[in-house]
Amino acid sequence: MVLGLRSAIRSDVGRRRTSNQDSGATSGRLLIVADGMGGHAHGEIASAMTVSAFTELEERLPRDLSDIDLNAELVATLEDATERLSRRAGTDPETRGMGTTIVSLLLTGEQLALAHIGDSRIYQLRNGELTRLTHDHTMVQQLVDQGQITAEEAAHHPRRSVLMRALSTDHAPEPDVDRIDIVEGDRYLLCSDGVTAVLDDDTLLRELNRDADPDEVVGRLVELANEGGGPDNITAIVADVVDPPDEASSPLRTAGAAAEITTAD
Repeated sequence: MVLGLRSAIRSDVGRRRTSNQDSGATSGRLLIVADGMGGHAHGEIASAMTVSAFTELEERLPRDLSDIDLNAELVATLEDATERLSRRAGTDPETRGMGTTIVSLLLTGEQLALAHIGDSRIYQLRNGELTRLTHDHTMVQQLVDQGQITAEEAAHHPRRSVLMRALSTDHAPEPDVDRIDIVEGDRYLLCSDGVTAVLDDDTLLRELNRDADPDEVVGRLVELANEGGGPDNITAIVADVVDPPDEASSPLRTAGAAAEITTAD
């Protein structure tokens, strides 16, 4: 069975930031969110360039992906993005040290290929049950894994945003990659930590479980994150698995920095 995606994307600067360093994109088979970091080192450039590398991958892949090693393609694209950032930093010293998180899903028809670095997240809603598909690459998550603090303590830890892994100019990427079997009716959320720093899993479950289309749900998530203080940039994608696929109604859409700046390197 060949399944499709019906998705919506929204990106917002939030209530406390003056610029949006998040980027995102959706198409009939690609979903990606990147949360840039680096402040004056131009995290928005890092996120936009990384999204651009992935949209170019989606455009050059054949329609039939049955003979393609998508995990290898995703890793190669992350390596390509890293090289782009390094070249940009080499010609523009102000951008040295820039980096980005990334979460992406690429549709094969019966599966989603997943790539993840950092603390942006992917959730799956299936039959009313919410499952987080990514594991944060943060210092506090490491402390949780080691049993030194609880998940509840991690949510309010003063260093909860300290990343152990990111895509940057400094080193080769260390992504988590996976393949996910999908069924019609699945709903997926990809989001930056501007969403999850404010909205807990119970709130995400309630909103994703609503009988509403992806555009309404993603708009509601951004609204709630801002109502909760909007401490960071907010970017979210909500995507439903549908049958039959309708790629003609799913052109490439970009959001955040990816829709605003030129990423030529």
